[in-house]
Formats: sequence, structure tokens, C-alpha cells
Amino acid sequence: MNILPTHLFAFLPFRAAVVRNPRMIELHAALRDWGTEAFAPTLKREIEGLGPGTLPLDRGTAHGGHVDDRHIVVTVLEAVDEGRQVNARVGVFFAEIIAGCSCGDEPFAEPAYCEIEVRLDKATAAVAFALVPG
Repeated sequence: MNILPTHLFAFLPFRAAVVRNPRMIELHAALRDWGTEAFAPTLKREIEGLGPGTLPLDRGTAHGGHVDDRHIVVTVLEAVDEGRQVNARVGVFFAEIIAGCSCGDEPFAEPAYCEIEVRLDKATAAVAFALVPG
């Protein structure tokens, strides 16, 4: 946790002093397999092995429900070499928990899908994820 001087936030309508750094994620096996037939299965396996809450799936819900990403399925749709990084697009199947919409007002799970852009740095194996609009 980093504490930053409050003058850095003077333009904000409130005074924020604490900034949390997201956990650095590195996909070394996917980087190692880049350019081979093993890349797509390796990228799939590494992304599926990430912990819950790692991927930006919350904006990919269709009904505004909660994301249950404990058991995701990833499909690699494409991957291209962009010089210093590999850009891939993956499809992610997960469950969306919808609260209070069923007969007994009990939450229920519904299948959900979204696409994520994966930017893999070729020098460090650091990865960034972004939801693909649409």
C-alpha cells in the first residue's frame, strides 16, 4: 500500500491519500510458448488458473449481477505480435449470480460470456487485462 501526498489529488473533489497497487500478474509459460502451437493451450491454462477477482468480468455481466469466477472457461480467439508485447483476445465463460429475480427471491446463477484483451509484455511476462466492449 502506497501513501501519496495529498497535493497530488488537489484536483479531485475529495482528498484521497491511499492508492492500492494491483497485484502484478506474470504469465511466464505463455510467454515461453509464444510463437509455437502450445501458446493457445498454455495461455488458456494460465488464465484459468488465476484467482477469483483477477479478470475484469464485472462489466461483462448481462443483468448487473455478481460475478462467480471460481470456475471459468477460457477460449483463445486470436493473438498477434505487436513488437514489445503480444496482444491476445480471449473469450471467458463464467457464472453471473442474479439476486432476487426468481420465484422464491433466491439468487440464481446464469451462464455469462465476455471477451477480454490480454496484453503480454515480451520482456517481463507482465500481463494486463481489459474488457472488450460489446
